[in-house]
Amino acid sequence: MTAEKTGKKTFNTAGLCFPEKHYMVDPLKRLAEVEKLIKEELYFTLHAPRQTGKTTYLHALARKLNSEGIYIALVVSFEEAGYSSITVKEANDKLINSIYQFSLIQLPGELRPESPTGKHYEGLKEYLQNWSTNQVKPIVLLIDEIDALLDDVLISILRQLRSGYQNRPKYFPSSVALVGLRDIREYKAKIREGQTSLGTASPFNVKSESLLLQNFTKQEVFELLEQHTQATGQVFGGAEKEEIFYLSNGQPWLTNALARQIVSKILADDYSKEITVDIVKEAKTQLILRRDTHLDSLVDKLKEDRVKRIVQAIINGDSLEFNILEDDVVYVRDLGIVSQTSPLKFANPIYAEIIPRIMAFPMEASIPMEIETPWFVNPDGTLDMEKLLKEFQKFYRRNSGAWLDRFEYKESAHHLLLMAFLQRVINSGGEIIREMALGNGRIDLLVKFGKQEFALELKIKRDEYTIEDGKEQLSRYLDRLGLNEGYLVIFDPAEKSWAEKLYFTLLPMGNKTIIMVGL
Repeated sequence: MTAEKTGKKTFNTAGLCFPEKHYMVDPLKRLAEVEKLIKEELYFTLHAPRQTGKTTYLHALARKLNSEGIYIALVVSFEEAGYSSITVKEANDKLINSIYQFSLIQLPGELRPESPTGKHYEGLKEYLQNWSTNQVKPIVLLIDEIDALLDDVLISILRQLRSGYQNRPKYFPSSVALVGLRDIREYKAKIREGQTSLGTASPFNVKSESLLLQNFTKQEVFELLEQHTQATGQVFGGAEKEEIFYLSNGQPWLTNALARQIVSKILADDYSKEITVDIVKEAKTQLILRRDTHLDSLVDKLKEDRVKRIVQAIINGDSLEFNILEDDVVYVRDLGIVSQTSPLKFANPIYAEIIPRIMAFPMEASIPMEIETPWFVNPDGTLDMEKLLKEFQKFYRRNSGAWLDRFEYKESAHHLLLMAFLQRVINSGGEIIREMALGNGRIDLLVKFGKQEFALELKIKRDEYTIEDGKEQLSRYLDRLGLNEGYLVIFDPAEKSWAEKLYFTLLPMGNKTIIMVGL
């Protein structure tokens, strides 16, 4: 039976979530402190990456506030005025009209602002002032997509909100939330790019709080999946729930996308079929290969220099220069690409896989067709990792000079080239698990092929300590994995002959064997 035929809810991956249609985490519990700010008549900002539930939260909050009867709450998007050629006057007119149009959908007639048709307003401030003056209840204005506004338009709107703030709650909205992808400091950066400033430390210095909408907790992910089990009888077991949380790290879109891929795509809404960990992993692979809009928009950000610098540093395990540490890290965190914790790493294992794969795709697509899985598989079906890495040494010697120079991501090109080569071979029978973090000086790779596991550590030779550090780090990695053998791959950028750079050496280290692979 399908979800449509049984009337069951579904896992939503597009647009607003509705309780009657979708499995969903209670949005109001995710930001309980907001209602306190509203009661205190405060202005605040709320930011989170795309598709983390911001708009769903705003509409749930507005419905609750309106149902309680104390406030007039309205959610409005400012995205319509977010293009570079718009004038300040045009933007103000568009935003005024947007507020009225959104009120037609969300509010009864007596609570709406007046129609702007045939009227003239100096700007948004006057329109909001007129609305507030003609209402008994205080107004709560929840402005979504605020950071779609650009340059002078953004300055104008922030100034008007700041100017009206002192007249709240009778003559201006009692509480205003600015909601977008980025923290308030990013508004300041945008404004100052054009050498124009509001003349204060912050363009919205009346704000009391800058809130971040966090990912789902493990408990929330489990509760979301359990809703499906309760509705259909199809069980997400403990191991499957753990795997979904591990792969998504609670990112709301990824959590729902994995569950939807499992239930509706792989199992075709047949609730009699069993959900297994292998099916969860297959769903992950399909999402990565399909690259839905969410993942494509994420990858598109890799073209920005400030994103590229941090992403390459994570892949290399490098440390950042202090002059880019704060603003760029905050920006990339706000986009949801990297973790909110330290050391900085990709936000979840799916991002950690798809970002290097996309960065390396031109390389992988150019690898000769002869480099395929059967070359490196023994008659018993096991993978010959030694043969694979020795073949890569040949490939690297013949191609790296031309490829590395013309590759867009030069700082991490060595690592990406090896990962592309491995991916080409592993695609047909295994997976690569990547562990990368800022400042750790390496990439840890775990290649799984059938029942085999191979640990690889990738390092760029920076100084005389690189190899010794690499051996100790790989030894600890092997301990963690419970393996006795691993590969330490050293890329040497120095001007040396290939005879000096290329080697394949076995080194005993305690009860372990470390295989040194020089490049």
